[in-house]
Order: sequence, then structure tokens, then C-alpha cells
Amino acid sequence: MTSTGALHLGTAADTDERVEVDAEDLTTHGVIVGMTGSGKTGLGIVALEEALLSGIPTLVLDPKGDMANLCLTFPQFRGEDFRPWVDEAEAQREGHTPEEHAAAKAELWKGGTARSGITPERMQALADIDVTVYTPGATTGVGLDLVGRMDVPADADPQAVNDEVTDLVSGLLALIDVDADPLTGREHILLTNLLTDAWGKGETLGLPDLVARVQDPPLRKLGVMDLDTFFPAKDRMGLAMRLNGMLASPTFAAWTQGAPLDIQRMLFGDDGAARCAVVSLAHLDDNERQFVVTLVLSKLITWMRGQSGTSSLRAMVYMDEVFGFVPPVANPPAKQPILTILKQARAFGVGMVLSTQNPVDLDYKAISNAGTWMIGRLQTERDRDRLLEGMRSADGAVDIDAVAAAISSLDKRQFVLHSAKDGGRGVFGTRWAMNYLAGPLTGPQIAELMADKKAELAAATPTASAPATPLPTARAADSAAAGTAAAVPAPPVEATLADDESTVAPTVPEEVVQRYLDSAASWADTVGATPGGTRLEPHVAVRVRMTFDEAKADLDHTEEFEAVLPVNDDPKDLSGLVTVDYDDRDLREVGPDGAVWVIPEAKIGTKTWWKSVEVGVRDELYRTRTMTVLHNTELDCWSRPAETREAFAQRCDIVSEQREDEEASKVRDRFEAKADRITKAMRTAQDRVAQLEADVSSRKSSELINIGSSILGGFLGGRKSARGVAADLRRAASKRGTTSRTQQRLDTAQGKLLDAQEDLIELEQELSSELLDIDHRWMQAASAIEEVEVDLERNDIDVVAVTLVWVPTTAA
Repeated sequence: MTSTGALHLGTAADTDERVEVDAEDLTTHGVIVGMTGSGKTGLGIVALEEALLSGIPTLVLDPKGDMANLCLTFPQFRGEDFRPWVDEAEAQREGHTPEEHAAAKAELWKGGTARSGITPERMQALADIDVTVYTPGATTGVGLDLVGRMDVPADADPQAVNDEVTDLVSGLLALIDVDADPLTGREHILLTNLLTDAWGKGETLGLPDLVARVQDPPLRKLGVMDLDTFFPAKDRMGLAMRLNGMLASPTFAAWTQGAPLDIQRMLFGDDGAARCAVVSLAHLDDNERQFVVTLVLSKLITWMRGQSGTSSLRAMVYMDEVFGFVPPVANPPAKQPILTILKQARAFGVGMVLSTQNPVDLDYKAISNAGTWMIGRLQTERDRDRLLEGMRSADGAVDIDAVAAAISSLDKRQFVLHSAKDGGRGVFGTRWAMNYLAGPLTGPQIAELMADKKAELAAATPTASAPATPLPTARAADSAAAGTAAAVPAPPVEATLADDESTVAPTVPEEVVQRYLDSAASWADTVGATPGGTRLEPHVAVRVRMTFDEAKADLDHTEEFEAVLPVNDDPKDLSGLVTVDYDDRDLREVGPDGAVWVIPEAKIGTKTWWKSVEVGVRDELYRTRTMTVLHNTELDCWSRPAETREAFAQRCDIVSEQREDEEASKVRDRFEAKADRITKAMRTAQDRVAQLEADVSSRKSSELINIGSSILGGFLGGRKSARGVAADLRRAASKRGTTSRTQQRLDTAQGKLLDAQEDLIELEQELSSELLDIDHRWMQAASAIEEVEVDLERNDIDVVAVTLVWVPTTAA
């Protein structure tokens, strides 16, 4: 077995030497970064295998479902061991039977582990380590009792207790989708004080107890204000109803069943042997994931602070894909405990390794607290730059250029290793994983893996804790007179009803239309409707016609707005307004059999309340609703309703091109006259040059002929006297003078022709410049697009219908 401290991750890319990381280095935490398919999940499993073989327990938070592969250790490499976990579709694609495919995978893993220097003894040692897959909120794996009992932390310092209370409340509120700041949110402040008060008295609370105390707190004031001023009773009832609604959900029992959230037992066996605890989150929605991660890490922090200080790695926390948990701007509940671990856990020997494919989705403080970096292939330069900036903050001596160059040349399953302690370690390829990497496991597969552990847990706790039940506030059936709702058979009068429930519909003004929501409507989930529910909660559905008109934009556009909001005591309180697209067929005239109506505190029996709803909706739309249109300020063009920016830009291009052609037409007229004049001058000059060139040529030929015949012939032949020849010479000289003058006129004509040609060239250049200028101006005009918000006028808002809608839910 590897000695404690050396984690074998792979081999160097250039030398094939073993690459190891000291376990102590991970007390300053680590980050694994790589795009999808880079091999980061495989590297994470390799690191966890090495930690476990070094006697280091691991807590694994698994949002994707891959980490249950840590259970798939088959030291005998038998095909039948691999068979349940191979992908049958992959086998079919490769033309294999599942058995053949499993045998091939077994041989592949046997050869891969051997090449990585992994001995059979080491494989068996890993197989002997206890791995448990917890599935909070589900019964597939080993359950986790997160809220069945909110026990007082044992032997914890006050700061640890305060942090755990804060994180527990943040998680609970996230689970019921209440966004409340720990410092200013009254829901958070109330629940925190209730838990702190109970724990201060040594009391263990269940969630039903907490619901009861929300309604009737054992506190007289919060801060310096009395309780009812800070958080009025009717508003506390709303919070209690939300918590109670969660309790009443058929699926909530799973959150209160299973093993207790005991970090010591999750990480260590009774004999002190290291364990691997995988907390699977893949089956949960975002709010539930935040709740689980917050509670688990909060408990870990409390456990951690109870340990003695050490420089060795006592435990390793691994999170496979941290996206959404430590974002750079928002503050989800899980962010605070993660940052607390990154800042404080080193002193207690607890290291955290975060894995992500998008560095830009990580808070800067999280990145800068990491001391070990394993960087795979990245998808964008933005990801790379964000990562390098975090490395620079964590280790100012890092050679950013060298790291950037190494990242750009990585292959699949290759990573750049950098440690703030040792500096750059170069590029390495991951070793072969000892566990079979089957990909994300399904619920039934996890159930098969955990069947024995669930049986052991059930045997250890023969009396399973009963599911939490709603607060039993019963009263006799309401005897109020029936209102204007359509008749619905009432349940027996002896039925147990809450204080705000009645078997008779409340009375509303005659003109108010009442309808019952069909739970099959597409938007029913939005308002919490439950199929088959008989507990009817009141909502208001509104339909409004809005007209956006703007004369200068030639705009006259009508839109229909439809929304639903819960009935509030204040009719103008539209905080719960939800925009929906409802059809009249979604609303039935007759309610379900055995219906029970929830009686609101709002005065829905008065016309004033309903009128106020209309006014409130109209005021809200007047304040908040606008229509964005596009305006080209240069072309004075306006977009049409529903016209995209791209389509409008294309239309502006067409208009600007038309305007450009119109301006160019005027330029054409002006330049055509100039061009005609210059062309005419060129033709005249060309004709004159041609004429003079012929004249000059003719005269020169004549002179030569005359000289030959008159002078040479006459004198040399002896036919003429010297005086006669002299006379001829004088006549020839006269003719040569005439030829010279003709040549001068030719030169002048050629100059005029050249001037005309240059004028034509200059005119073409002037025309080109002017056309390019026109084109540039109109292209700029086409892009001069701005957004204009068209507001509603009050008389443009027409409330067409206001309907009381009864939404079916389950009993609270």
C-alpha cells in the first residue's frame, strides 16, 4: 500500500515518470479544471482512490452521479463482475453481446491497471475499503436523516453552533424556495433565533416543532423590536404554511429517514478505518441540492472544529462539478460553508478539491484559496484567463505564460500540475482508474449496490422513525353560509379541518366569477396545484389588454397579459404575481368532490377588495410594462411589433441603400455633363493630332524627294548650274520651315489631348471619392439603431377579467 502522503496521479507526459502529489499539499485545497471530456472526473476518482489507499477518509459530493463508480472495484477482473455495469447499447453498437462486452472491459481494465503499476494486492486493498452512497431525499441508496431531528451539536464551540444554525436555516429556506438574507431576511432571522433558543436550552427540535414555534414563538422580541412588529402573526402563518406544506408532501418522508448525519461515522469505521462517503445529488433539483450541500458541509465544519490541529491531511472533501454552488456574484446557501472550508480547514487537516468545467463560474475567493491546480483542456480563452488570474492571486510566482502555453497543447486525460508549494510540475497523463468507470449510475443501480448496507441500517434501527406529520391544528367544520361558488359536495362534518379551512366556499360579490383550476393545465405546477387535490387555495387570475401606441413610430400594438397571484390580505400586494398563459378551458365551473376551501384573511367578500386588485394590477403594469421598439435616428425608421433586431437592421440596410442610390443619381447627373465636355475635347484633340501627324509626315517625305531629285540630281548630274542649285536649296529651306511650323502645331495638339486625358482621370478620381463618401455615410446611417421604450398610458390598460380561481392542493 502506498505510504501515507504520496498520491500517485499518473505519469509525466515527456518522461513517463510517476507523478505524485503529497497529501499534505491538499490541505491548502485543490482545483481540477477541464472541459467536458477532458478526463477530470477520472482524475478525481484516481485522487480519491489514492487518498483512501493512504488511509485518508473522503467525503464526496456528487451532483452528476459519476462518483458511485467508487463502488465498482473488481480485483479479480472477471467479466461477470463487470456485466451488470456495462452499457448494453454500447455493446450492441460494437457488435458484441453484453457478456462479450463485459469480458472485453475486464481485460481492458486488467491491462490498464497493470500498465499503471497497480498490483492485485493494491486492487484488493481498495476493494476492502468501505464505500457508502447516500441518497438524501430518496430511498435508492442509503438515506440521510437531514431534518427529522435537528440535534444540538455536541461539544461544539459557540462559533461553530452559530455557523451551523445559519447554514441549516439557509438550507431549509432554500428547500421551500424562500430567498432570505441571513442579516436582513426576517424569515432567516426568526428561524435562526428559534433554533438558537432551543439549542441553548439543550432541546432537540423536529421540523413539526419548528413549524409550531414559527406560529407561536417562545420569544417576545427580535433585536430591539417586539416580535409582532418585526414579523406579524399573519406573515408568520405564511412561513409556517410553507414549511408545513413541505412536511405534508408525500416525498418528504425520505428526508427524515436513513442514517443520521454524523460526519465521524460517515468518515471512519468503528475500528478507525477510513471510509468513503458519497453523497449523491443527481436525483435532486437545484434547491434540494443547495439544501443538502449546505447541511452536510455545515456538519463537517462543526466536526472539523472539534478536531485537534494538524499539518497532515486528515480528511478529503471532493466535489465533482461545483457549478452553481460558489458563483462569483450570487450567494446561494452552500457558498458560505464552502468558502469557510477553503479559508479555515487547513488548520484542521481537512482539504477540499473542487472540480469544474467552467472557471468563470467560480468565485474569485474560491479560486485564489487553492494551492494545487490540475488543469485539463479548456473550452474558451475566457475560461483560461479566469483560471490564470486565480493562480496568479494564489501564487504570485507562477509562470503564467508557461502554464498558458502548456494548457493550449493538452490532449485528452492530460493535465497541467501546478502547486503553490513546489511550483510548476509540468504536464502529466492520469493513471488508469482502479474502479470501473461506468458513467453516471441510475437509481436502481445504486439501490443494487447499497442493498446490503440498507439492510444493515434497517437491522440496526428496527423501529424506523415515522414520517413527520403536519401540525395537528384541528377544529370543527366551518358553518359559514355558502357563497357564490358552484355547488360542491362537502366532506363529512367530522372531518379534521385546520383553522383556516371550511367545507363551504367563502362568500364573494355576485359579479366575481369563480372557477376551479384543472390540475392538468400546463401552468398548474407554477401555482402549486396537485393532481387529485381537494384542498382549494384561493388565487386571482387576471386578463389585461394593453395597447402600446406611439404616433411618431406609427405604432398601435395590442398585447394580452395573463397572470395568477395568491390571495393576499393587501389586495395591492402583487409580490406573488406569476405570469401564465391560461386558457378558459383550464378553468372548470365545478370543483372536485370532497373539496375543502382555505379561507383567506383577505376580505374577498367585499367589492372594494376586488376593485383594489384591479387598481393594483393596473398600477403595476403602468409602472413596469414597456414595449421596446427600435429606432434608426438617421433614417427615421421604426421597427414593427415582433420584428427582430436582425430583421430591422436588414430593413434599414435596404432603406439606406435606396437613399444612397438617390443621392448617387444626382451626382451622376452632375458628373455626366463634365465627362461629356472632357470627352468631346479629347475627340477634337485626337482628330487634330491625327490631321497634323499626317501633314507633318507628308511634308517630310516631299522634302526628301525634292532634295533627291532637285539638288543631287541637278548638281551631280551636271544638268544645273551652281546658281540654279542654290535657288533650289533656298526653296527647300523654305519648305523645311513650313514643316517645322506644322510640327509645332502637332505638339500643341498633342498637349491638348494629354490635358484632356488628365482631366478625365481627375474627374474619375473625384467621382470615386464622392461615391465612397456617400456609401460610408449611408452605411453609418443604416447602423444608427437605438432602443426606445414605449410606456403604457393608464387609459391604454384594460382589465378584461378578474377571476377567483381555486387551486387544488394536498392537505396541509
